[in-house]
Amino acid sequence: MLPSLTGQSPDALAAWLEQAGQPAFRAKQILDWIWKKQVTSIDAMTNLPAALRETLATSFRLSSLEHTHTQGSEDTTRKFLFKLHDGRYVESVLIPANPALYGESSDRRTLCVSSQVGCAYGCKFCASGLAGFTRNLDASEIAGQVLAAEQIGGDRVDSLVFMGMGEPLANLDNLLEAIALITGPETLHLGARHLTISTSGLVPQIRKLAQHPQQIRLAISLHGATDEVRSKIMPVNNKWPVNELFDALNDWNARKKQHLTLEYILIKDVNDSLEQAAILAKRARAIRAKVNLIPYNTVEGLDWIRPSDTRCQAFRKVLRDAGITANLRLEKGHDIDAACGQLRLKQETEEGIISAPAR
Repeated sequence: MLPSLTGQSPDALAAWLEQAGQPAFRAKQILDWIWKKQVTSIDAMTNLPAALRETLATSFRLSSLEHTHTQGSEDTTRKFLFKLHDGRYVESVLIPANPALYGESSDRRTLCVSSQVGCAYGCKFCASGLAGFTRNLDASEIAGQVLAAEQIGGDRVDSLVFMGMGEPLANLDNLLEAIALITGPETLHLGARHLTISTSGLVPQIRKLAQHPQQIRLAISLHGATDEVRSKIMPVNNKWPVNELFDALNDWNARKKQHLTLEYILIKDVNDSLEQAAILAKRARAIRAKVNLIPYNTVEGLDWIRPSDTRCQAFRKVLRDAGITANLRLEKGHDIDAACGQLRLKQETEEGIISAPAR
């Protein structure tokens, strides 16, 4: 399988061109065609000599992703399904701005990006891990989702959240390579402060990422304020319990300027008690974190139930009364199964790549 041009860093591309006997300035031209002009074929790179285009075409694929399907939602959320070189699938979700945060006229767009095919961490609310873990995505497959979303939509993506399929910090090396492509001035040039990495709580990797020089934002999939509750939802809590996780988050705060976010999916009769809300408020205050509350988004094959709106609002009120910035997120794309992994799961089941997960 040929390497992808979208996975080549400026230095790697320059080194390849040198070996091919090409002048160094060709690297900037090629990167401009890929990331700025966003061409869909090597032949479209018209200021390159024909011989170089032929050599590129025999040495590289242009992209590592094949766009196969788009689902559109009534709220303009769009989910993209991409086929990979090995026949597996990965998905991204393009989410319109929340008018409550940015105003009715805002046209900001956030892309939810995947980092793995499947997931090994088995969070009990998530479709990504229902068929288990297959493999990590490489840097071109991660960064390529952003490029493809802009090509398909015709608009600039304003911010990224790495909270699609997979656990990003379990693929940290490839993720950081992809972030270099996404933030590089010669490539997508999206500011690091517009990138948020979400993790289920891999403590060693949180500490490692805290030493990374870019001011990337971090969100924690918490979903339970005590070990008893969180372990029911997040198996990772058995390895790195809540107190150990929050020690790592204190280390993060000591090194980073960006405020932490705690993600908390509200599940009826599991983690939506007002007692949990009060404990969550104390924990959020201790690390100066804001809280995003997300009413459970139904996933076929899972038995969790969404709490009532009244219950969700009461939970948020406990946090706000304690002085915590707490947003109750009305999730986007509910009518297109926007929960992570559902579209990929359906496609791979239909093709017989995987068996339908048992309930």
